[in-house]
Amino acid sequence: MLDLKYIRNNIEFLKGILKNRNAKIDLDRFEQLDEERRELLSEVEVLKFKKNNASQEVGKLKRAGEDASHIIDQMGSVSSSIKAIDKKLSVIEGEIKYFQMTIPNVYHESTPVGNDDTDNILVRTWGEPTKFNFDVKPHWELGEDLNILDFERGVKLGGSRFTLYRGAGARLERALINFMLDLHTTEHGYTEHLTPILVKPEICEGTGQLPKFGDDMYKTEDDMYLISTSEITLTNIHRGETLSEADLPKYYTAFSPCFRREAGSYGRDIRGLIRQHQFNKVEMVKLAHPNTSNEELEKMVVNAETVLQKLGLPYRVVQLCTGDIGFSAIKTYDLEVWLPSENTYREISSCSNCGNFQARRMGLRFKPTEGGKSEFVHTLNGSGLAVGRTLLSIMENYQQADGSFLIPEALKPYMGGLDVVKK
Repeated sequence: MLDLKYIRNNIEFLKGILKNRNAKIDLDRFEQLDEERRELLSEVEVLKFKKNNASQEVGKLKRAGEDASHIIDQMGSVSSSIKAIDKKLSVIEGEIKYFQMTIPNVYHESTPVGNDDTDNILVRTWGEPTKFNFDVKPHWELGEDLNILDFERGVKLGGSRFTLYRGAGARLERALINFMLDLHTTEHGYTEHLTPILVKPEICEGTGQLPKFGDDMYKTEDDMYLISTSEITLTNIHRGETLSEADLPKYYTAFSPCFRREAGSYGRDIRGLIRQHQFNKVEMVKLAHPNTSNEELEKMVVNAETVLQKLGLPYRVVQLCTGDIGFSAIKTYDLEVWLPSENTYREISSCSNCGNFQARRMGLRFKPTEGGKSEFVHTLNGSGLAVGRTLLSIMENYQQADGSFLIPEALKPYMGGLDVVKK
């Protein structure tokens, strides 16, 4: 969330930011509301001053045994005016707060300006795209042929965009979760958590999912939300707290099921595991000092890359442009894994520095060691990785001519030594 004074004093700058982000937000309307608010505040202050003086005058008259009814009548009229203005202010301040909550973050100066994903910048690649001397199959065909992914019964149980995992498919999903958590906790220094998956609305507001992306979230009848990522819960752990500077940085990780309506993706990736309403993910979150947050972002990207490298999956790293960057982020890198069936790279992780945008919404600060005013921390998040997409990447990149697929060496200890998944 951007500071109200910052928005007020940087309107023209923010208009340029919004244009580069393809964000259609009427800042002229914000200026109008802000001006009305200040005029009403000035007006109500005058009335309250008048009411206070009148109250003192009534007291004097009563102590003197004199009639104060005419002043009391005037006070009633003033009180009514104050109530009417307060009501207007409440409505206007609600609209202004909505602006604050829906204006996206100001991107970092190192984020390239561009319209969409075609303007993203290739940073590096790792491994060569997998080549085959036979016709490759997409993961959904492999999964059905091997009886480890059941899309038909997934639909029967949950509807479209749900999948039933079976046998080696279920075990491979579990193996990937354990492998990723072990890697991040033992080699990368993250502390593992197991968080609630049902949270209060203010928790989703803290990380920016609400109010802007409410249509993509599942909401219960008692105003609770199923998380769309454990970024939401991990980042909010210290909500409303003031940490010491010595506590930073903090590295947190968690596995969780994630739930998304995919409201804006109708007709995209209908087949397979790419875009599901329920999926598993291992998340990385950092709470960092403002001076080192971009350095911590680079480290986080390497942490996610290490997962893919240990699994032997070809990938590339791209930096997102202003037109493709997420709502809360100031700078983002995507990791895209090679999918032979599509002959292209697809996103498997997104790592972002959100600056103090989320911390401001959550009231999360740190106290400098040398004293002085507390500051907002910087929050970072990244997939480490999306588990279902990792599974399908293994299936496609390790497939064999006979319709089987090999298990990567790093996963064999988690698969009871299983070398290959076959009929």
